[in-house]
Amino acid sequence: MLIALRLAAYLVILGIVPESDASRGRRRYARTVNELLDWILETVQSVDPVARTLIAGLGIMLETSVLIGLVVPGDTIVLVASTGVEGTIQYFALTFAVIVGALVGESIGFGLGRWFGPRIQHSRLGRRIGEENWARAQRYLDRRGGPAVFISRFLPVLHSLIPLTVGMSTMRYRRFIAWTAPACVIWAFAYVTVGSLAAGGYREVSRELHWAGYVFVAVIALFLLVVWGVKKLIVRSEARHMATAEPPARGSMAAEDSGGIVLRSVDVVSADLDDEGSDAAASDPSKHDRDR
Repeated sequence: MLIALRLAAYLVILGIVPESDASRGRRRYARTVNELLDWILETVQSVDPVARTLIAGLGIMLETSVLIGLVVPGDTIVLVASTGVEGTIQYFALTFAVIVGALVGESIGFGLGRWFGPRIQHSRLGRRIGEENWARAQRYLDRRGGPAVFISRFLPVLHSLIPLTVGMSTMRYRRFIAWTAPACVIWAFAYVTVGSLAAGGYREVSRELHWAGYVFVAVIALFLLVVWGVKKLIVRSEARHMATAEPPARGSMAAEDSGGIVLRSVDVVSADLDDEGSDAAASDPSKHDRDR
C-alpha cells in the first residue's frame, strides 16, 4: 500500500497522472499563504537592523511607562521585529534593546507614579482605565510586595499599572528594579527567541514545502496560546491577592488591628476595677462597724 502511494505521488509530480482539482486548489492556496508571509518577512527584514532594534526597544519602553501598552501591545512589536533577525549578533542586540527598553519604561513609570501618580490616576486616561483596575493593582502590591512587581510583567493591564502604583507607594526604587529586572529578561528572551526561530525555520523550508506557511502560523499561534494559558493560570492563582477582602467581624477586626492590645487593656481595666473595689471596701468604716 505504501509503495502504491509513493508511486502515485511520483506520477503526479512527473505529470503522468493529473493532479485532482481539490489538491491543486489546496496547493495554490498554500502558495498564496507562503507568498504573503514572504512579503511580510521581507518587509520587516528590509528595515535597517539598527532602526528595527531601536523601534522594538522604544515600543516596549512606551508600553510600560505611559500606558501605551493598553492600546498598542509591546509584545506585538517585539514579536514582529524578531522575525527579521539574521544571525546571533542581531538576536542578542534585539534582546538587549528590549530588556533595556523595558527597564527604562518601568523606571519612567515609577517616576511618573512618584511625582504625578494621583494626578494621572484622576485624569481622563486614568478614569478610562477604571477605578477597579487601580484598586486591584494597589491591593495586589500591598499584599504581595516584590513578587507582585515580578509577576505583573506577565499580566495584562497590571504590567502598565504596577510601575505607577509602586511609584505612589513607599517601596524604594532599588527594590522595585531588583524585582522587575529578572522578569524583563525572561520576557525579552521568550518573545525574541520564538519570533526569530519561527521566521528562520520558515525561510529554510519554504522553498521545499508548499505548506511551510501553515507551520509558521501554527508555531506563532501555539506560542500565543501558551502565553494566554500561562497568564490565565497566573491570574487564577493570584486572584485572591487582588480581590476585595471581606470585612471581618467587628470584634475580631479590633483585636487584629490592635494586635491584642484591646484585649490586654480590657484585662488591665478590669484588674484596676477589682483593685479599686477591694481598696474601697477596705477603706469603708461602715463596713467594719457592721462586721463588728
